[in-house]
Amino acid sequence: MPTHTLLREFSAENFTDIPAAIAAGARRIELCDNMAVGGSSPSAGVIEGTVAYAHAHGARVMAMVRPRGGDFEYGDAELAMMETDARIALAFGTDGIVFGCLTRAEDGALDLDRVALERLMAIAHEVGEERGEAVDVTFHMAFDELDEQRQLAAIDTLAELGFSRILTHGGAAGTPIEDHLDRLRALIEHAAGRIIILPGGGISYANAETVAEALGVHEVHGTKIVKLV
Repeated sequence: MPTHTLLREFSAENFTDIPAAIAAGARRIELCDNMAVGGSSPSAGVIEGTVAYAHAHGARVMAMVRPRGGDFEYGDAELAMMETDARIALAFGTDGIVFGCLTRAEDGALDLDRVALERLMAIAHEVGEERGEAVDVTFHMAFDELDEQRQLAAIDTLAELGFSRILTHGGAAGTPIEDHLDRLRALIEHAAGRIIILPGGGISYANAETVAEALGVHEVHGTKIVKLV
């Protein structure tokens, strides 16, 4: 796949490396704070400055909406915080938001928290109507906490709710992404163009094009997705 057709999403902790990442070819930023816990919501000031710089240099910005590290099961107070963070991020001009909410099903296994997702998606839809264009929404790697059968059902639900994409490693965190290409292909096949499957975790500037070509995808994600100088 030619380099110019591959969208590289750079996962950034605050603003520090964003100018270098965009200069190196990143065309979308996933903006976070506290990457040591997998990312949490960035501050309003960081969002404002990042959006201004990125938009002036031809890149889009997705803001993480996550109140803390740890699991992805949120109580009412935390969900209210996430709604506020989502509104703030979009008010400061981000192109979209990134979140994931899970709950325990009756059998004790993790499932999507549809109520929480609907509440957050309502904000995205509301802002999209105000802007006259859809807000981009990514379901993050909480997806990888689901068992394989629930992942397929989750794709159906997330597509129905209006999510743009699902970020997934396709397997256990910390394992080579090359070990999960078959699983990622199965997810892509099930999605059938209704929602984008965005591979991430273990993808860098060194293997991005190889992974993208193997999967037939046009977007890849990572903290080292471009070579910073």
